Amino acid sequence: MKKIFNVMMLVIAMTMFTVNSFAQAPNNKQRLTREQLAEKQAQHIAKDLALDDETTAKFINTYTQCQKEIWALGPRPRRNGNNNGRNGNNNEEQIGQNIKKRFEMSEKILDIRQKYYKEYSKFMTQKQIQRVYEIEKNMMKRFAQHRGKKGQRPMRGQFGPRPMDKNSTK
Repeated sequence: MKKIFNVMMLVIAMTMFTVNSFAQAPNNKQRLTREQLAEKQAQHIAKDLALDDETTAKFINTYTQCQKEIWALGPRPRRNGNNNGRNGNNNEEQIGQNIKKRFEMSEKILDIRQKYYKEYSKFMTQKQIQRVYEIEKNMMKRFAQHRGKKGQRPMRGQFGPRPMDKNSTK
């Protein structure tokens, strides 16, 4: 009797561990680091452009360097402060400072993009460079949509236009 009980306990324990390990299997996928993601993006773009091996290596290196410089700038300032300016808590001076910070960040990003445009021009055609920017823009759209689906934050316009108020003049 004691032997049967021990065997039953062993079977129950094995079942519990097996079910538990199956439940955790899909979550074993590790997230890519920023650098790995930039390299994957560059590989995808190079493949889409059908670049030769030498040009692909130059492009991947240049693209990842560009991304690293943009990341070094730090996070982009939020649009209208933390509360999107809807509660009226931001005064005119704060709003003006936020706008100026966004302008400064945009200028820095533009400077980096112009610098790397010159680098790309050394080993790519203008059509290829234009295609790089198109592919990059489409990838960013997909990432934003993916983030919106995960519930992290909705994309702009995802929920459609805001309903009109009864007191609205439009």
